[in-house]
Amino acid sequence: MSSDLAITLDDVRDAAERLRGVAHRTPVQTSRTLDALAGREVFLKCEQLQRGGSFKFRGAYNAISRLDDDQRRRGVVAFSSGNHAQGVALAAKLLGVPAIICMPDDAPPVKLAATRGYGAEVRIFERATVDRDTFARAIAEERGMAVIPPYDHPHIIAGQGTAALELLEQVPDLDALVVPIGGGGLIGGCAVAARGMWPRIRVFGVETEGADDVRQSVERGERVTIAPPSTIADGIRTTSPGRLTFPIIQRHVERVLVVSDAAVLDALRFLLLRMKIVAEPTGAVGPAAVLGGLLPSECRRVGVIVCGGNIDPAVLTRLW
Repeated sequence: MSSDLAITLDDVRDAAERLRGVAHRTPVQTSRTLDALAGREVFLKCEQLQRGGSFKFRGAYNAISRLDDDQRRRGVVAFSSGNHAQGVALAAKLLGVPAIICMPDDAPPVKLAATRGYGAEVRIFERATVDRDTFARAIAEERGMAVIPPYDHPHIIAGQGTAALELLEQVPDLDALVVPIGGGGLIGGCAVAARGMWPRIRVFGVETEGADDVRQSVERGERVTIAPPSTIADGIRTTSPGRLTFPIIQRHVERVLVVSDAAVLDALRFLLLRMKIVAEPTGAVGPAAVLGGLLPSECRRVGVIVCGGNIDPAVLTRLW
């Protein structure tokens, strides 16, 4: 694999060794009903059962565990609407590292409460008027803390890629891998892992309508910035792909698919009622694309990352 990308398959494998015995090796779930509706074999990698309720724990632990002793004493700062916040807070707690998490004022209350529950200090900022990166870095500079970004960092990307590494060990010979896209850390790591292990695999990203900054960026051949999206999938309310993740997406992702919020809600209902999977909206983005028939017909065995299960109770009421 070319060294001009942020990570290699070896980096993902190294992260997997660091996470061994710490992160859960999440199960893969199947359903004959899902296969019939999708018209293909579908394998769901259940990251909603990961520690902290999402894949984000993988990258957070991989990054924080690599800090030197002095930086661990000073602590870490992160910015996130929820799952990265929880991943960093939990990883920091396990490693005995102080953590400040900067969260937007519209973050789901369930994720806010969980982040505080892991012992992190939470700082709230207004999403519409405050740049989260600037807000977090000001705190880091003042306190001498390390910033743990949500996706645009090699150790984060490599840690997230361990989800696909496991999936392909559990289910070999997949034709395609379907991954939701926010800033690109998950799909970046997973694409490097999947293509490194199985070069013929086809990788597809999924975004929701109005939150398709990566699709627009791929079509234009450069990073595009959009207005803050209002999609129900709060985990992908990003405005631009990452500087490090975008070249990986350009290299390894065949196409970025787009689904509606209504399709996401339909997928959530299916996962909950038919497969007994409690996913958050972003976790249902991949299944929505598969159920919507958006993949090429020749992709017969498809792996889908269900990225998290930290659903806001208010969203559950919308399902009915």
